[in-house]
Amino acid sequence: MWRGPVVYRPRPGCGMHRRHHHHQGRYFPDPEVLHQPPQCKYLSRQQSHIQMAVAAYASLVSLTDVLDNVQHPSRRHRLHLDKEQIQSLHQKVLFLQHFLELHSQRISPELEDLARQLAVVADEADDVIDFHVVNQLLQRSQDKTHHVAALSSFRQDIDKIIKKIDSITEKLVMVKEEGVDIQEQPPIVSASMGSTAPSSSDKNTMVGFDERLLQVVDELTRDESDLRILPIVGMGGIGKTTLAQNVFDHPYIINRFDIRIWFTISQQYSVRDVLLKYLINAKKLKASAADELDLAKLGESFHKLLFGERYLIVLDDLWSIKAWEDFKMSFPDNTNGSRILVTTRLLDVARPLGFDNHYFTVNFLDNDKSWDLLCEKAFARKSCPYPELEEIGRNIARCCRGLPLAIVVIGGLLAKSNNTREYWKFVAKNVTSFVNSGDDDYCLKILSLSYNSLPMYLKPCFLYMRVFPEDERIEASNLIKSWIGEGFLKPVGGKSVKEAAKEYLKDLADRNLILIRKWTDTGKIKRCSVHDILRELCFRESERERFICIPRAQKIPFSVSNDGDVCFLCSHKQYRQNKIHLQEVLIGLQSTKVASPSVCEACNNMYQNLNKFRWVKVFESVHDESDVTFPLHTKLRYLKVEGYDRSEKNQKRILPGTISLLWNLQILDLGYSKALWLSEVWEMPKLRRLSINSSLPDVLEGQDSTILENLSTLRSSRCFRCSEEVVKRIPNLKKLHVIWPLSLDKLALFNKLESFSLRYNYCRLEDIGFPTSLKKLSLSRCIFPWEKMTIIGSSLPNLEVLKLDDAFKGPEWSPIEGGFLGLKVLSITNHNLEQWGAEDIHFPNLHGLYLEEMYELKEIPLSIGDIYTLQSIHLDRCSEFAKNSAVEIVKDQKEKGNESLKVYVDGKQVGEEQVFSDSDLSLLDSDEEQMLKFPYSH
Repeated sequence: MWRGPVVYRPRPGCGMHRRHHHHQGRYFPDPEVLHQPPQCKYLSRQQSHIQMAVAAYASLVSLTDVLDNVQHPSRRHRLHLDKEQIQSLHQKVLFLQHFLELHSQRISPELEDLARQLAVVADEADDVIDFHVVNQLLQRSQDKTHHVAALSSFRQDIDKIIKKIDSITEKLVMVKEEGVDIQEQPPIVSASMGSTAPSSSDKNTMVGFDERLLQVVDELTRDESDLRILPIVGMGGIGKTTLAQNVFDHPYIINRFDIRIWFTISQQYSVRDVLLKYLINAKKLKASAADELDLAKLGESFHKLLFGERYLIVLDDLWSIKAWEDFKMSFPDNTNGSRILVTTRLLDVARPLGFDNHYFTVNFLDNDKSWDLLCEKAFARKSCPYPELEEIGRNIARCCRGLPLAIVVIGGLLAKSNNTREYWKFVAKNVTSFVNSGDDDYCLKILSLSYNSLPMYLKPCFLYMRVFPEDERIEASNLIKSWIGEGFLKPVGGKSVKEAAKEYLKDLADRNLILIRKWTDTGKIKRCSVHDILRELCFRESERERFICIPRAQKIPFSVSNDGDVCFLCSHKQYRQNKIHLQEVLIGLQSTKVASPSVCEACNNMYQNLNKFRWVKVFESVHDESDVTFPLHTKLRYLKVEGYDRSEKNQKRILPGTISLLWNLQILDLGYSKALWLSEVWEMPKLRRLSINSSLPDVLEGQDSTILENLSTLRSSRCFRCSEEVVKRIPNLKKLHVIWPLSLDKLALFNKLESFSLRYNYCRLEDIGFPTSLKKLSLSRCIFPWEKMTIIGSSLPNLEVLKLDDAFKGPEWSPIEGGFLGLKVLSITNHNLEQWGAEDIHFPNLHGLYLEEMYELKEIPLSIGDIYTLQSIHLDRCSEFAKNSAVEIVKDQKEKGNESLKVYVDGKQVGEEQVFSDSDLSLLDSDEEQMLKFPYSH
């Protein structure tokens, strides 16, 4: 269930947080865990202070966006404010943002309270600005006395905010001077020598990774003589260290290498202490002489020890490239096949270290291997001795979502139980809770290392993942829109917030905190999720910080029953309802009361301040037959009307003079709502994305000449047409999606347009003036003749992606040379195409070819495989002729020495010996397999 995006805010004394779980000093058996008691204590203190800083940081970033909005030039004729005063406040807020980014991990008892104060003041500033802006937007009076009074009141309230911020800033600077850096803490060192890695009592956790073990051993023992690094990458708790341990102790590895050394690096390390500890333990250096040797001399001694030897060094738990740079001078290249094995959670570390960007990924266990591992832990055998428990046990294993760490923890818990069906059923219903509460939060301690290592700007985005239900496959586009709506993002280095959001998402995926479930055709993240245990981490960290939640995004169903059991925030039916009291609802130019809407228990608990907002009613039923109200508060940044209902009586229309009161809106998706009074969008300069059921309205006479500089995406459900004046007002449009356009004669004027999607069409292809800036073109159900394809090829020199969904009619397409020189991705869905006369010269830079529902296609031309850049061919529900010709392409390319081209039929990679017939069933069609096989993922 979608419960609406949230922004977390600290509320002193709210009582919503759970018991704080302080780390107890102890040793853990797995080297991925905290290694010494002082670090456990230290992380507990560090974590508490960091979390308070995250709340303050999120509030400040959101406030920065509000301040930027209120200073927009288009607001000047409507708002009365002290410009210099607002700019001063803006600079102070930016300073505090930067301060928290640089110093949030300093350890200071005062930081927690100051961060809480800062978050409260930032929220207070947001409230003050919203109050005055909405009042002034409502006030249409031209009386100068009203203007002076409004300016004076606004100035006085902002002055109070500035004084509070100055006081907190002064104290923060003092904390900075008195605090202690993390880098000053004693480093954590672990080094092992000789024949064994650090001891592990869980060798049987190798269940499910036997094949991976042999692959790593094979890679380390190849004949290449130069020194090579092999990274193993995966999320915390997935078994990287266990795999490395078993590799380290494999008989072939023992016989292969003269010296084997295991270093556990972790987040805090000292090269000098690591090398010193090893040399002393190896009796190559006397402890009494340690103080006399600096890092250079120790590095030289270690270098001499390894020189001429074939060695294997394991660098376990590496967190940065810098750590490798610090160590590498001590490792000689003996040109004898020496190897370095690295384990890391970060793809940005693994990629550059691996030879030719090669690395091993440790993936989740499937259901069968998860069950095998659970049996090993629970019964110390490979099968379940109690048949009556097997079905329940397999369900428990599935609920661990393939994470070995979770399975090991829950298996250890079950091993201590009396093995009754009642107890196992209880565990099956509460797997995540048991995993995270067992053994003093063992799992969360390991996974929290990944969270604590995040830069400040990524932490609010990760904590936001708590709003999604378990196992939710999250559309990346929706997640990005929600992040933008919540105000977590800020443009950096000239990039838009959307571009920043895409980088944030990729960064979280590279850190293995977000799982990629599906890629787009062009190699971007399409669908993602968060592991249940990481989701629990989000809950705990946000509650530890005592966040309160403000819904800055709202989704409204198109048609709602009047049963009173629908939550007005999440739009889902709920059995347990609460009513919220609306202090003030603004309709048009006057204040009035409406019936209090229902809110479900989950949203009521999530959003603590619902009755403190200022509300506006934007929609009403066309025939006024609905009693359901949709109050929207004036701080919304993301509004979507979802669903579709053709009946006139259920459709909604926009009330005049109201939508512009949602003055912070950045994303407005009106779906199929009646687009009346949409001229108000020209008074909303922060709009980034707009979806409407008509064309953009012309500018009204006397309306201010606002330029929507931020508007980058426009979707028009039907009857698209725009004037030259409208085009001028949206100069930075990059993505346009239209259905049933009335006219596309002004399309070429969008000179920054990069993506254009057209579905159903009245226009002739030759009448469409495509802008040469287009990189992606999607045509669907347009029914153009194939002969007109030359128009696209000749007029779009920058085209990289072409998607055709029954866009052309006719049995034959014969491309012409020189038409698609830069095309990288070609996707064709066509039920009628029989002959495709394509050759390699027609698509010389093609990377990926996607053919879907090509039921009549006689063959894929053999020469397609000769395209030098082609990485993969994907067929989905195509004719057996097409499938068999794909096999012929594989065979032909292997004969020519090309082993890199991959061909997939219905999701499964094919070999040269396969033959398909109409009776073949789909071999594989899972998002996970598509994710693993996508050619651009690494």
